Amino acid sequence: MHSATEAETPAVESSRAELTIGGMTCASCAARVEKKLNRMDGVTATVNYATEKARVAFGPGTGLADLIATVEKTGYTAQPVHRPEPALPAPARVTPAPEGTGTGTSTSTSTSTKARTAAEPRTDGEARTSTDAGTDTDTDTDDPAERNAVGALASLRQRLAVSAVLSVPVIVLAMVPALQFDNWQWLSLTLAAPVVIWGGLPFHRAAWTNLRHGAATMDTLVSVGTLAAFGWSLWALFLGDAGMTGMRHGFDVTVSRTEGSSALYLEVAAGVVTFILLGRYLEAKSKRKAGSALRALMHLGAKDVSVLRGGTEVRIPIARLTVGDRFLVRPGEKIATDGTVVEGASAVDASMLTGESVPVDVGVGDSVTGATLNAGGRLVVEATRIGADTQLARMARLVEDAQNGKAAAQRLADRISAVFVPVVLLLALATLIGWLLVTDDMTAAFTAAVAVLIIACPCALGLATPTALMVGTGRGAQLGILIKGPEVLESTHRIDTIVLDKTGTVTTGRMTLQGIHPAPGTDETRLLQLAGALEHSSEHPIARAVAAGAMERIGGPLPAPEDFATVPGLGVRGTVDGHRVLAGRPQLLTDAGIDVPDALSGAVADAAARGRTAIVIAWDGQPRGVLAVADAVKESSAAAVAELRALGLRPVLLTGDNRAVADTVARAVGIDEVHAEVLPEEKVHVIERLRAQGRSVAMVGDGANDAAALATADLGLAMGTGTDAAIEASDLTLVRGDLKVAADAIRLSRRTLATIRGNLFWAFAYNTAALPLAVFGLLNPMIAGAAMAFSSVFVVTNSLRLRSFT
Repeated sequence: MHSATEAETPAVESSRAELTIGGMTCASCAARVEKKLNRMDGVTATVNYATEKARVAFGPGTGLADLIATVEKTGYTAQPVHRPEPALPAPARVTPAPEGTGTGTSTSTSTSTKARTAAEPRTDGEARTSTDAGTDTDTDTDDPAERNAVGALASLRQRLAVSAVLSVPVIVLAMVPALQFDNWQWLSLTLAAPVVIWGGLPFHRAAWTNLRHGAATMDTLVSVGTLAAFGWSLWALFLGDAGMTGMRHGFDVTVSRTEGSSALYLEVAAGVVTFILLGRYLEAKSKRKAGSALRALMHLGAKDVSVLRGGTEVRIPIARLTVGDRFLVRPGEKIATDGTVVEGASAVDASMLTGESVPVDVGVGDSVTGATLNAGGRLVVEATRIGADTQLARMARLVEDAQNGKAAAQRLADRISAVFVPVVLLLALATLIGWLLVTDDMTAAFTAAVAVLIIACPCALGLATPTALMVGTGRGAQLGILIKGPEVLESTHRIDTIVLDKTGTVTTGRMTLQGIHPAPGTDETRLLQLAGALEHSSEHPIARAVAAGAMERIGGPLPAPEDFATVPGLGVRGTVDGHRVLAGRPQLLTDAGIDVPDALSGAVADAAARGRTAIVIAWDGQPRGVLAVADAVKESSAAAVAELRALGLRPVLLTGDNRAVADTVARAVGIDEVHAEVLPEEKVHVIERLRAQGRSVAMVGDGANDAAALATADLGLAMGTGTDAAIEASDLTLVRGDLKVAADAIRLSRRTLATIRGNLFWAFAYNTAALPLAVFGLLNPMIAGAAMAFSSVFVVTNSLRLRSFT
């Protein structure tokens, strides 16, 4: 079905590693690094230009130092990305917080600090200072790669600003002959020289590095084109006629014939550098926006926590929290890590993780997730997961794994980019020779050749898939949708059937009180009070549903039963408020010599027909009523099924429950095809039969018994409220247990795929259309530079539209 996604990158000493690659400027660079790494014995590598990361698998004969050395020999930099391990208990000497302050001071010895990837929440033990305790910004980060990216962006902005100020007068003077005063060309040279030399330095330096390694990239095209234009201008100024006082120069959109000794290309050299710097800057800024959701996810986690130890409240860094610790969460504070509420009740806002805007009520025994916000009362929580094991860390890891992947279409684009630059260099040489042979005009030939060099950058191809994938997966994470990889997007486009597990997916997965049928002359409140009190002493799911339903409807506490006893397989009995009460199957009453009247027998039969479990209640030797419980259908399930149908999917209900229960649920949500009474191991066979019928099948489930079926389906969607086994086996994880999110996930995946295809189409179309125009002299090199920069910006901007997905 789908390839397994690595849950996390193992440690450096293992056979897998993740590297941050520095110095890449286009898709050709990424293709070169990937090619060099894959030539190493036993190495399989994938390099992503947009994320600037390499994922590498290597054999025992290769070390991390060898991988880094290979990258550096190729002309780029590399540094390993370390994944944080789950935090371990660490000895700490702590000072209790002054009463009422809720803060404390840690005086422990310093712990080693690990470099972290942007996918991980801060889990090291670094105490934050007052200057870094606030909201994380672009410059407030502990990730070296992130700091480097911010610094590079600032440097690029400065280089662009200076180049733009200097090049604008050069371009205006060249394009408007009326403004050309005596010796204007020397002012243009004075302004253009810093732009070409200093502004274009990153291109020249990269081109030289690539040349030393026998390679050519986009930088080679830009450097050769701009230096050639600048060099021609220098020759014309100092050795030709262009430096003469009174010289005037026209501007044409297309290639025109002029006297070579008086032709100047200063506006081309300066303008192309500035336009491409602008494109690079907008591209870099847009790429940061594309990854903003992942960075925001990283910064969600709490930085420190108030732990209760020995009856004393202690404030410690989050890294010192251990499984089993009990910590305090006050109203308005973030919950430090995944855990179970052991004291208090509150409402928890999980919108930052699940996209669900309505706070969820929690109390003793309920699970809570780290990084969610305590919006109500005071809670004491016992930590169950810490560090890299938390749901937040796992979500971030899944998102980054997806962003580092490559779709099949992107691999094709990468292969094209790898050979594109050498082909363009040959094409530019052929253009130069062809124009010389046809026109015998060196100026026109040179202009056309430079236009070919400038217009043919393959950057848009390299950005088409990864930028859309970054934005799509990031937006999905904000909405509680985790996409495991690019191949998942391609699967969603083919799906025509969606199989829904019943329990926990379409239904709530827990029994609730659904029906109350008092016998004639019996008060409904009294029926609930006595039955609920008796069932409250039982741990059976049905009994708990009755007790919970009774308390909710009565709105108060239940009396305590006496002489409580369980009758195996039949029900319970005991004394409540002096009444001898029985609750259970009709057989329980029959064995006690109590006849069940027709009215109540009809209620029992009606409950069975509707897939509910009936509990008959009697006290003081008389039948008093029937209570019906069932696994309730989620409120959103019917609307979700309708949305799935609107997407062109045929819903199928799959359950191990009996046919009556399955049919009742299917009718409630609008499903026609039902597979009931299916054993866990038979769920796979149902999926296989549907696929054998020629259907492309998606499966939605949440239990461990759904894992095999999720893996067998063409597309597996796991409820995040389900088991780890189901989540690991799926392609898409729906963080909150709402079936409507399944429809959202498929819509988002399809829209992301459509964006990728649109990007690739326009990138290919741009290069296909632009190159012939340049070859035939229909493009001025400066306009070619602007168009090339625009193509990359267009692709990234188109991808950013996914941020508005709702």
